[in-house]
Amino acid sequence: MIVNSDERQWAWMDEGLNSFCQYLAEQEWDRDFPSSYGEPQKIVPYMQSAAHTQVPIMTSSDNIMQYGPNAYSKPAAGLNMLRETIMGRELFDYAFQEYARRWAFKSPTPADFFRTMEDASGVDLDWFWKGWFYTVEPADQNLAEVKWFAIDAQDPAARKARLKEADEKRRQTMAVERNKTDIKQTVVEANPEMKDFYNTYDRYAPTEAENKQYADLLGTLSEEEKKLYQSGKNFYTLSIENKGGLVMPVIVKAEYEDGTSEVFRFPAEIWRMNDKQILKVIPTNKKVTQWTLDPYYEIADIDTENNAFPRQPSQPTRFQMFKQREFKRPLNPMQEPKSSQGAIGGKSGK
Repeated sequence: MIVNSDERQWAWMDEGLNSFCQYLAEQEWDRDFPSSYGEPQKIVPYMQSAAHTQVPIMTSSDNIMQYGPNAYSKPAAGLNMLRETIMGRELFDYAFQEYARRWAFKSPTPADFFRTMEDASGVDLDWFWKGWFYTVEPADQNLAEVKWFAIDAQDPAARKARLKEADEKRRQTMAVERNKTDIKQTVVEANPEMKDFYNTYDRYAPTEAENKQYADLLGTLSEEEKKLYQSGKNFYTLSIENKGGLVMPVIVKAEYEDGTSEVFRFPAEIWRMNDKQILKVIPTNKKVTQWTLDPYYEIADIDTENNAFPRQPSQPTRFQMFKQREFKRPLNPMQEPKSSQGAIGGKSGK
């Protein structure tokens, strides 16, 4: 009650900021407090509603549609995103406290709040104010495709070992598997003297010419280039689409073959050259089995079905829904219903 807000003009400056502070207090009161405001995922149902049923947060209080989400939930969620994802807690808390200090016993406007948060933090937040406060565009990031690349070290021994392994897998045909039991003993097994040249020749052994070519190649590289060349790094190109229109940071989680995971964070400036689609290359030391956008539900993404690659269905399949149905025996048309619900004049009604 120290900073005065014109609630009749800008409802969010009073209710939204209060809801955000309420969320912080609730979490300090009880870790499991069922907060209604604050978490970005709480505002997703509102952001999923039809655009013509929403208005920007900056709409005059007398003209707000869906007053509760617009004036309370959405501003509180936006401030939480600033604190947790965009600015960080330490920087946000300093700037937010500076806003209260500068405008104590005064009547700031939204522009005063926006300018103070940027001035005190030194962070350009124009893109965020524009998207979250002045439009109704939702966040919907789509991880459309992931391509994997690896450095080919051109080591003839390693290359031919891979070829040998691949050929061995292709040789395990159905005929070969059945011959293991149907053919009790081959001619060569019965008489090793029948072995021929092909029994000892290794076509996967690197030749002297290949070894020399590889040595000459290494001789042209610097020590730093050799280190990268032989690192065995994996390079993944992520194709990410901004389907919703709202620009937000990109948070992506990589799950590796060994069961470990890692989270990569990229600021909203990643969209500065193209706000519709980006390609981001991420190098890793281990192979990735699963990529997931927004793993901690930080940006109020309205469609999590397209956040994983390979796709991971979060909704039950049609078969699962069919199995979950309750099967009831059809009512005999000549039998009276057990309850009076739907009955008219003592007879069954539709």
